[in-house]
Amino acid sequence: MLLVTTDSIPGKELEVLSLVKGSTVQAKNIGRDFMSGLKGIVGGEITAYTEMMDEARAIATKRMMDEAAGLGADAIVCVRYASSSVMQGASEVMAYGTAVRYK
Repeated sequence: MLLVTTDSIPGKELEVLSLVKGSTVQAKNIGRDFMSGLKGIVGGEITAYTEMMDEARAIATKRMMDEAAGLGADAIVCVRYASSSVMQGASEVMAYGTAVRYK
């Protein structure tokens, strides 16, 4: 399935189907969270959080694509991502866009 951030696909006429979305809430384990806290004191990238957010984006994207596939979509346009902190050490990632079918 094609995912684009633009509102059109060059050379394709599109039929809009529906808004589609996928989301997940991810949390790190306590041991990694403790080590990340120490990293926060000295500075630098907290790779455990980076990995957690990468995984969360992948899950949210797959869920969005699954919803679009269920509608018979060929592509999703206007793809966007949003994230928010749900609690300390846990974040929600949402992927959303417009499912379309080629005419």
